[in-house]
Amino acid sequence: MTDHREGSREYLRTLFCIGVRDTFFAAGPDERKAVFDESRRAFDDLGGRFGVRVLGTMDDDESMVGPIWEIELDEWDDVLATNLRSVFVLTRELAPAMRERGWGRIVNTASLAGQQGGLVAGAHYASSKAGILVLTKIFAKELAPSGVTVNAIAPAATRTPVMDGMDPEQLRAAEAAIPVGRFGRAEEVAGLVGYLCGEDTGFITGATFDINGGVFMR
Repeated sequence: MTDHREGSREYLRTLFCIGVRDTFFAAGPDERKAVFDESRRAFDDLGGRFGVRVLGTMDDDESMVGPIWEIELDEWDDVLATNLRSVFVLTRELAPAMRERGWGRIVNTASLAGQQGGLVAGAHYASSKAGILVLTKIFAKELAPSGVTVNAIAPAATRTPVMDGMDPEQLRAAEAAIPVGRFGRAEEVAGLVGYLCGEDTGFITGATFDINGGVFMR
């Protein structure tokens, strides 16, 4: 689930190619009734065997970067609402149906930025992604007895059209800092999500999986 319509369709096409069958619908973080109605419909259609990708994405690419001293309060609030509030709202709406069926998979998209400030991310973006890591653990504890797992992925910069608007020098410096020498690819992220949504991952919950080419090791 996401409010980034076109990019997410491409992402879901990648998931479909590796065997993850998903239902996609777009809804912004404030569209609470639409989220509830659509999530219920999706669960009913698939009989509860539904791996759900809960995404907190940004539509305003420019708000992702910039010095902390230049971030306006409205921009800060917008980024936190889009990235963090959306994960809270969407997960809260999806969880009851998963609980009823005794099975579910939720994978939240965090970021390397949420772990160490990131390579090129702004403070508001990094803070929102750090919040997702904590929410993942909270929901994981709450839902574990019901057969529902909640995990997070924390990619470093993955090559997407979003990067086209960023400063080329910053991008080159960021890429050079990655030990494997390149940005991540969407299919690499999709492969991990597909695994976490599988039948054999019921003992994995509350975890964060790094996809960063070796930039952050722990």
